[in-house]
Amino acid sequence: MHFLKLSRLRHWSSGLLLALVIGACAALGTPGKTQPVVALLPPAITHPALPPLLDDIERRSFDFFWETANPANGLVPDRFPRPGAPASIAAVGFALTAYPIGAERGYITRPQARQRTLATVRFFRDAPQGPRAGGTTGYKGFFYHFLDMRTGYRAPGSELSTIDTALLMAGVLSSGAFFQDGSATDRSIRQLARQLYERVDWPWAYSRRHPPLLGMGWTPEAGFIAADWQGYNEAMLLYVLALGSTTHPIKEQAWKAWISTYRWDESDGFPRVAFDPLFGHQYSHVWIDFRGIQDAYMRAKRIDYFINSTRATYANRAYCVENPSKWTGYDAQIWGLSASDGPLKVGDEGAIPDDRFHAYWARGAGPDRRDDGTIAVTAAGGSVPFAPELAIPTLHYFRLRFGDQLYGKYGFKDAFNLSFPGSPSHEPGWFADQYVAIDQGPILLMVENFRTERIWTLMKRNPYIRRGLVRAGFTGGWLDGKPVTSAATSLAVSAAAPPSGEPP
Repeated sequence: MHFLKLSRLRHWSSGLLLALVIGACAALGTPGKTQPVVALLPPAITHPALPPLLDDIERRSFDFFWETANPANGLVPDRFPRPGAPASIAAVGFALTAYPIGAERGYITRPQARQRTLATVRFFRDAPQGPRAGGTTGYKGFFYHFLDMRTGYRAPGSELSTIDTALLMAGVLSSGAFFQDGSATDRSIRQLARQLYERVDWPWAYSRRHPPLLGMGWTPEAGFIAADWQGYNEAMLLYVLALGSTTHPIKEQAWKAWISTYRWDESDGFPRVAFDPLFGHQYSHVWIDFRGIQDAYMRAKRIDYFINSTRATYANRAYCVENPSKWTGYDAQIWGLSASDGPLKVGDEGAIPDDRFHAYWARGAGPDRRDDGTIAVTAAGGSVPFAPELAIPTLHYFRLRFGDQLYGKYGFKDAFNLSFPGSPSHEPGWFADQYVAIDQGPILLMVENFRTERIWTLMKRNPYIRRGLVRAGFTGGWLDGKPVTSAATSLAVSAAAPPSGEPP
């Protein structure tokens, strides 16, 4: 039976999959060696590199969140090292989700995780809310995208962000799910987590143009942002959390309105709900295990959102292998387009003669061809559960080939571009010197989900997540108490074997 079909049948702890991925890593030991993925999957062998690599990636990525945060209020910088960088509330959501991993893996003690978490959720509960332009952290239970690292007040010009508040709340709910003993501190964390989530007035954020879709944000100066959340993207988490509220829920019709804006794409041979940058296929899956559960849209397509993300991962890699724009270095090992830093500094677009390159940009594999030769490590790192047979060998290759140009104190730096001219290093091209928090988070948390399903298991116990999924129309799988599997397993197994490298 074709391996990529088998991979959908097993749990992540399967020794067979691990051995096959290890074998793929071993085959990648020679820089410049490019082969189809199936050819890189030999019979089970032993290789010492993989477990230490994943251990090291997790530990260093965890240290980013632990060491760069302000311990007094739990705020985490958007990026590091950058003097004066504001805190990102999404980064705090990833950090709160990371602390249970640190406690369970022994990176920190449980009391340390407990105290940092308590300081964080207490800060957000007590921080001032209101419609004023300054001196507040949020309004209507939502929070500003960027905050001052020291005071916690709104960073200049920042918007009240619905998606970033959702990412923060996912971390808050993770904390409440993890700290479950009878201590006074754990009780306080659970109570504060509940208060923060239940305070968010989700219906207030309905789009002013297309209700019941949710709008992207608001500012005191200009009111509601014109753009709203439509088309498949990272907002799946936002809609689930807004539907799950028992105090300020949005209408069930909001989910139907959202999925009605999806774009189904079969043009590249990987039929899926399309969103070109891979982060949109990762963020919601950090906290929710979508294997085997389906809403009406996915029941009609006879797959689930997990398989959809697997296909998106394969499509992203296939695009890079095809390399229609002929960027330097793209191949079966060097792939991964997502939102990330680029070789230019923000504001430099148009200031240099070569307009092919960008600063921070949402790159993706698709008909829009948002591609300037920049590879984001988080594209592969955050896709490890979807396609470990592709992603783990690529991470291994990045570490082996690029060394400390790409890998440092806090794990993988954000991105690189081998086509960009003028680098003074011995490798051609550009390498980021920054760690970006919202790219580090998916690497750490999705590697952990691949290895232990730890975050997925935590969040399955959360009543708000379950309520949100049920109100969105999800059924099957773990929602019905059944073993976790992929909804399309039987279809995949019965189908004819696809060409090499194609997922079920």
